[in-house]
Amino acid sequence: MNILIIEDEPRTAKSLEKIITEVRTDAAITGLYQSVESSVKALAQNPPVDLIFMDIQLADGLSFEIFKQVTVSCPVIFCTAFDEYAIEAFRQNGIDYILKPFSQQDIAEAFRKADALKSFYQQKAAPAPDFSELISRLGGPAGKTSFLVFHDQKYMTVATEEIAFFYVSYNATCIKCFDKKEYVISQSLDQIAAQVSAKQFFRVNRQYLVNFKAIKEIEHYFMRKLYIKLVIDTKEKLLVNKEKAPRFFAWMEDR
Repeated sequence: MNILIIEDEPRTAKSLEKIITEVRTDAAITGLYQSVESSVKALAQNPPVDLIFMDIQLADGLSFEIFKQVTVSCPVIFCTAFDEYAIEAFRQNGIDYILKPFSQQDIAEAFRKADALKSFYQQKAAPAPDFSELISRLGGPAGKTSFLVFHDQKYMTVATEEIAFFYVSYNATCIKCFDKKEYVISQSLDQIAAQVSAKQFFRVNRQYLVNFKAIKEIEHYFMRKLYIKLVIDTKEKLLVNKEKAPRFFAWMEDR
């Protein structure tokens, strides 16, 4: 099994390489790359590999940029210190999402998933698996169209397209609509983020999940952050940290 490692922290890359070869004796690490640029060159110039272990925040940007510049036909196991990129990872070729610090058990479980997928397609005697279709299914539907809320002693539905943003206030998850009506919802913001369209809603920070249509303007802010202004006022300033800013701009352009 030929494996590529894309990780910008040398010590983490070496640790990952060691664990992989311990877990899988048939594994051959064909390359270690630290940036989007070097990874794109390697994938474009070298024969395809069987599996890729990929960090998300690399030396020169987010690894999702790789998929825009070169075709990646094999499954990818994402290893990262951040949990907010999971949905986008599964929309790419991701079959597992491992949070750092990872253990040998985490890597072994990831290999079990890869083997199970390979076995499934072999048993079906299908052509070479189209992982883009598989990831589309893993990523879920295009987006939930409405949410059930309890308001004024009765249940009612709120259309997702009418929602300007979801936010957390005093441990409660709330909906704010374009007509400025507010509702409390029982689901967590993480659960909601997994259900709505990733193209329509963006997780600005831990407290806010924002509809693209609600964004009025964007300003540069202190410490290379972004200040997001909405068509409806929010209780706090909506700030995007510098690490997430490239992904936010990419999302804004993906219309």
